Amino acid sequence: MTGGSETRSSPRPRLVPLDGYVEYPPADMMRRATAFREQAARRRTVREYSGRPVPCELIEECIRAAGTAPSGANHQPWHFVAVSDPGVKARIRVAAEREERAFYRGGAPQEWLDALAALGTDEHKPFLETAPCLIAIFAERYMVRADGTKVKNYYVQESVGIATGILITALHHAGLATLTHTPSPMSFLNEILDRPSNERPFLLLVAGYPAEDARVPAIGRKPLEAIATFRQAAASR
Repeated sequence: MTGGSETRSSPRPRLVPLDGYVEYPPADMMRRATAFREQAARRRTVREYSGRPVPCELIEECIRAAGTAPSGANHQPWHFVAVSDPGVKARIRVAAEREERAFYRGGAPQEWLDALAALGTDEHKPFLETAPCLIAIFAERYMVRADGTKVKNYYVQESVGIATGILITALHHAGLATLTHTPSPMSFLNEILDRPSNERPFLLLVAGYPAEDARVPAIGRKPLEAIATFRQAAASR
């Protein structure tokens, strides 16, 4: 009791031994890091897809990997909806292209359109139908318990962003191409996919095999010195 008011004690954490961590010799660590970097560097955003089907089990495994992401208070505020139904994909394309037309025909500032010109994008999004799988990623603003009470989620954007990055990497590692698509607004996804109001569309991820004649923009990536700074201790004398 403090100041005449009762204080509520927080639940004690339940801690268990760390399981699954594997330490490698430094030389092996470097080889693994280099191999992963080289594989990651081969990832490209693809807009032209084959209609070849992708096994559902493969998508499930990649989503399981995304679900291992760290999250605020471990609330795991994400939900993934994998869509392979042609009719549902067609509805998503119609709704997405409606928003994209508004964007490209006056909704976006010219500076933004000029930046996109190098990528060759426009309001037409055929990949939303030709790709075998769309994964709609939703950010859960709050949880709803079985009794209807609401529980706030923390660091939702950060948590869902990390999970999405893992999902993209898992799909690439498995051998699929991907595309991140963010028409604005995306509220149509709640209606089409029957998701509750406490979930906000975060991103629409396209996944599948690239078309045999797929082409990608001739762009590069910034070098290490442009994206990272290392503050190392001065060498002892």
